[in-house]
Amino acid sequence: MTDVTPPHLGVAAPARDQDAAGRAGSPVSSTALRRCATVVIPALNESARVASVVRFALADEATASVVVVDDSSTDETAQLAREAGAQVIRSSYLGKGASMKDGALAADRNLVVYLDGDLAGLRPGLISDLCRPLVADEADFVKARFGRGGGRVTELTAKPMLKVFFPELAGFAQPLGGVIAARASLLRAMHFEDGYGVDIGLLIDAHRAGARIAEVDIGSLENDSQPLLDLTLMANEVARVIYTRARLAGRMHMEQIAAMYENQRQAAASIEFTLTRRRGRTRVLLMDMDGTVTPGRYVQALAEATGQLDALAGLLDSPNDDAATRSEAIAALFRFVHREQFERVAHAMPLRPGVIEFINAMRRAGFMVGVVSDSWFVAADVLRRRIFADFALAHVLHFDSEIFSGRLHLNPAFGPLEPDGSPLLCKSNVMERFREDTSHPPVSEVWAVGDNVNDLRMLRSADRAFVIDPKSPTLVDDAAATLVESFDELCGFVPTA
Repeated sequence: MTDVTPPHLGVAAPARDQDAAGRAGSPVSSTALRRCATVVIPALNESARVASVVRFALADEATASVVVVDDSSTDETAQLAREAGAQVIRSSYLGKGASMKDGALAADRNLVVYLDGDLAGLRPGLISDLCRPLVADEADFVKARFGRGGGRVTELTAKPMLKVFFPELAGFAQPLGGVIAARASLLRAMHFEDGYGVDIGLLIDAHRAGARIAEVDIGSLENDSQPLLDLTLMANEVARVIYTRARLAGRMHMEQIAAMYENQRQAAASIEFTLTRRRGRTRVLLMDMDGTVTPGRYVQALAEATGQLDALAGLLDSPNDDAATRSEAIAALFRFVHREQFERVAHAMPLRPGVIEFINAMRRAGFMVGVVSDSWFVAADVLRRRIFADFALAHVLHFDSEIFSGRLHLNPAFGPLEPDGSPLLCKSNVMERFREDTSHPPVSEVWAVGDNVNDLRMLRSADRAFVIDPKSPTLVDDAAATLVESFDELCGFVPTA
């Protein structure tokens, strides 16, 4: 029997005994369930199982259509999903949350069911079971409960924090689970986090919006475990999302959230964290941001958006200041600007044509691809997600309650490896840190793409370097780099193996 927790004043109260499990609400006819839902499957490199998940979903009478939202996979995920009968769209932004949002917007039914693309051991009728309390108008948002216990992050981070800040949600067995059913109208009005916190964020936000929440037992299932190195990031992201929602609900002090969020942001921008994500890849591609990934310069677009163009003109590319002094002075112009403004400008920056296709091809060839910028991580990370790169390295701005404090943290990855080494701040130092990474196997090859004189040392240090739209004759004349007209041309240099 399907175990559905009846809603109670818009708040979930998961059943704890067999009697409660028997009260499954009003029966729902097969006719009412038939073709009532769009199944959305966010997918990134899920070629091993995505086709079987699509076929499973289409076999359920409640499924009207299946939408696979591809996060620019480098394997055959999109092709296999399409051949299995799914509509395949590419995500608008790197990350599971954006894919889930895109899927909700593309849904052609009033109900949406989310499945992960790596699931196995799925019980027939699962989608109908998830939709039943929605069709019966007993719930607006349904979480699945699995036969197995929660993972490490669930048990050690999510559940203890929910008990403190949202005790009314603490009884859910898998608050981080990605198997969800909900009304499309509710989902389209919600905020989707980019990272691992998306599922817990949706659960808390649905509760805070007054949605009726139910939990349905779907038996057992299998999915691929997260690598150990991902667990710290997952725990940090889940904690941040819960802290943020607790603050919005008036359940904690802002100072605690701000300190935690800043620590997490700085950790995500560090070379140490970036190296943990290499995961055996021996090839690295470093991409400059301003003028390379984007035709324009981020700081100029931000200055235009905030009315600081005249002030910026006196600081930009000043020959009398070192890079650190100039960076700090430019950053200070934007004190008191909200974090959302920094991100909004980065989202609006035009991309150079062909850059996504080139990066996807390089990742298929086994390269770890990163955006390395003299600008700020708050922008570089948005741009790297837009082009589906693996990481971003840039300097870090300090935000206090989401407002820029005026303080700039220069990323140590750009500093010299030795006290008397290369200039104080240089992208070539980032490259050397990859080469000196002691994890196995070692980095064997580093490529670089840039456009300006501040990229020159990086280009000269690379095993293979390319210049696109050069801003100085020095780059054209330098023998270290190959001049290309476009990323379409650059695709011709991608190695086949």
